[in-house]
Amino acid sequence: MPIIESSYRAPFPFRGPHLTTILARFGRNVSPLNYSRNRISTPDNDFLDLDFVKNKHSRIAILVHGLEGNSESTYMVGMATELGLIGCDTVCVNMRGCSGEINKSFGSYHSGKTDDLRLVIDHVSKDYSEIIIVGFSLGGNQVLKYLGESGNSLSEKIKIGIAVSTPCDLEGSAMELKKLNNKIYLQRFLKSMKSKANQKKTQHPSKKLDIEAINVAKDFHEFDNLFTAPVHGFLDAKDYWTKSSSKQFVSQINIPTLLVSAENDSFLSVSCYPIDEAKNNPNFFLEIPKNGGHLGFLTWPAFKGASWLERRVSAFINEKSH
Repeated sequence: MPIIESSYRAPFPFRGPHLTTILARFGRNVSPLNYSRNRISTPDNDFLDLDFVKNKHSRIAILVHGLEGNSESTYMVGMATELGLIGCDTVCVNMRGCSGEINKSFGSYHSGKTDDLRLVIDHVSKDYSEIIIVGFSLGGNQVLKYLGESGNSLSEKIKIGIAVSTPCDLEGSAMELKKLNNKIYLQRFLKSMKSKANQKKTQHPSKKLDIEAINVAKDFHEFDNLFTAPVHGFLDAKDYWTKSSSKQFVSQINIPTLLVSAENDSFLSVSCYPIDEAKNNPNFFLEIPKNGGHLGFLTWPAFKGASWLERRVSAFINEKSH
């Protein structure tokens, strides 16, 4: 019954969901990392840009960002910095179209796209004896789905999985983000995603894409119906959400895996917390701090040093490493 009582206690200014979410993204001062970029080719003649921090360790942590993030996202840099201190090389994955250059194929990335993650794992496996995978938000959904769907075929080199602020039920999360209190986040996501959809229309003019309707999409249901689903081979948004949600794969995870999602994360519906799955899978550890927002978990002083989340992840890795 690995449901963990959380040690996180939010300082008074950061107990609400929105201030901690926004400040964690825009207010934290993290020192930039000296990444070494490596571009790898995909089987469909596309590319992925991987940003490494190498210090000749025998284990590597693969970090997977959230929706419209990249290797420069504050949470990615902060986590890579912390994991370097406990003896991990790191590689921050930039999903297709997120590295500063539009990808070549018509499709890009989505919440359930695990084949690119598998490609990254294969790429680093030749150089490292142990692999840890850490995913944030959408990236967390990819990580949990990958670990579960791989089951007993998972590489023995993959020792630990970690997911943070994860929409394990994509439909539930999409419905939450439609609510008025999340309007600022939804509009920011849609602006970026619509811009990329327009680039795809220009890049692939022969492809069928109702760009006029996409440009006026009001929420994820409309956008995913018009773009994400048809471009990536799903029937519609419902089909995409149903097949890509990680919650259904959690029961099949067979390595130590931690999910940390705040109870007051305004991006997540009640269905995004896989409580029953955690109770029935001894390998899956669920921690639900009362506060923390979405990828927040600020500590005091708020903008210096490692966050509670980064220390929590490193502690879990140290605890489960053999």
